Order: sequence, then C-alpha cells, then structure tokens
Amino acid sequence: MTQTPRRNGHWLVVAAAVLWGTTGTAQALAPTGAEPLVVGALRLAVGGTGLLAIALWRGGLGSGPRWPIGATFCAAFFTAAYQVFFFAGVARTGVAVGTIVGIGSSPIAAGLLDWLVRKERPGRRWAIATCLAILGCSLLAAKGGNLDVNPLGLILAIGAGVSYAIYTLAVKGLLDGRSPDAVMAVVFCLGALILSPLFFTADLHWLAEPRGIAVALHLGLVATALSYFLFARGLRTVPVSSAVTLSLAEPLTAGLLGVTVVGERLTLPAVIGIALLFSGLVLLATGFREYPTEAPAERSPHLP
Repeated sequence: MTQTPRRNGHWLVVAAAVLWGTTGTAQALAPTGAEPLVVGALRLAVGGTGLLAIALWRGGLGSGPRWPIGATFCAAFFTAAYQVFFFAGVARTGVAVGTIVGIGSSPIAAGLLDWLVRKERPGRRWAIATCLAILGCSLLAAKGGNLDVNPLGLILAIGAGVSYAIYTLAVKGLLDGRSPDAVMAVVFCLGALILSPLFFTADLHWLAEPRGIAVALHLGLVATALSYFLFARGLRTVPVSSAVTLSLAEPLTAGLLGVTVVGERLTLPAVIGIALLFSGLVLLATGFREYPTEAPAERSPHLP
C-alpha cells in the first residue's frame, strides 16, 4: 500500500498553515458588507463542499469503519465554535490581541489534551518550540502599537484556541482507519450546517460582486478545502501538540502578506518576532519524533 512517508507529515501541516495565513488578507480584500461571522460560515460551507467533492471522487466515503457519533459531532461542533469564538473575540479585543491569544493558547491546550487524552507527553523540544513561537507571535501582534485588552474578548479568544485544539484531537481519532478526505468532508459539512442559520439573517449582496465571489472561492477552496486536505494527511503521522504548534506558521504567513500585499511596515519587534517564530517552527519540524499511524497493538498479521 502506497502512503505518504511519515517524515513528510510535518511539512504538510506547515503547508496547510501557510494557506490558512492567507485568510486575513483575503478577508481584507472582501467587498464592503462582508461580516466576519458570515465569512467564517461561508468558508466552512464552500470548503466542506469542496472536500466532499474530493472524497466522492477518490471514493473515500464508502470505506472504513462505522463513524462514531460522539467524536464526529465533537469535531464538527468545535470546528464551528472556532469560527464564532475567534471572530467574536477579535471584534471585542482587536485583531492583535484576539489573534495572539487565540493562536497562542492553542498549542498549550493541545499539549495538555495530548497528554491527558492520548497519553502522549509533548516533550522538551515541543515546549521550547512553542515558547519561541508564542513569543514571536506576541511581538508580531504588538507591531501596531497600543493593545486594547477586553476581558470578555480574551475569554472568547481563549475559547477559539481551545476549540481548535479539541477539534484537532477529535479529527486525529477519526483518522484511524478512515480516509482523510472523508473525515474532513464530513466534519466540515456538519460544521457548515451548524452555522447555516447565519445565512438567513445576513446580508449576502456582496457575493454578487466579482471580488466577493473570488474571496469566497479562495477562502473555501484554497484556504479551507486544499489546506485541510493537506492538514489531515499530515495529522495522520504528527502528534496533536506538534501539529498545533506547527500551525503557528499561519500568523507568520499573515505577517509577511501584510508587508508584501497590504503594504504594512515591519518594525524591529516584528522582525524579531518573525525570526523567533520561524526558529520555533524549524526546530519542531526538523527534530520531533513522529509515531506510526497505527499502534503496535494486537493486530492481525494480514493487515498492512
């Protein structure tokens, strides 16, 4: 059976995070009237449809064991919850604080969940890389000057980070014996259904503009369908705690796009932040010990 070499798993996660890093720039280019919560729901709907098409084309939906209702709903629920918590937190406490708290809290939550649920101790390398990455994110977030700290916004942003960690942990369990295409398609389609009531009250006229269509397609097909197609394959061989830390390539990409596309200027703290963040990602991507996709339990010798 042909499969992606385990040593490439961490690079697939980084590639997915780079694509996620384009979402902020894409949203900034959206027409007037594109509300953040609606953009998040639309991203899940278009991305879920794209992932479903991939799964049907590759025949992944008809194979594998029965779907556990609890784990599947958990993954879908926290996929939707991340959208709500993150955008609501950013709206209350600002982009800088909301982003750093939301993204920075996820590796900590993932490491604890990995340890408590899967009994996988993250290790010293993960701790060092996570500290470097979070410090780098902090310097990037502070590049704009004064920070507006709102207690409720902080709680919502932490909720986003925890939601992302739980979602990743749930998806990790669903990947056992199932096609990554099928797992991501089911989870995102269910997540889109959970957020679908937003479409009945929102103004969607901006989607009639060519730029609105382009933004929706990019967010759904590139920054969601393609990115999670890569992420699911990487997650099969990468520990949850390491995968979430590697996902911090997202703010690194967002910061670089802010300079090259939006025209923002990097201050010295931002440059140092990028260097620290990049160092943490390289440290983790090139040095952690990956584990096999299947536990060495009592398995039939006839199974691959």
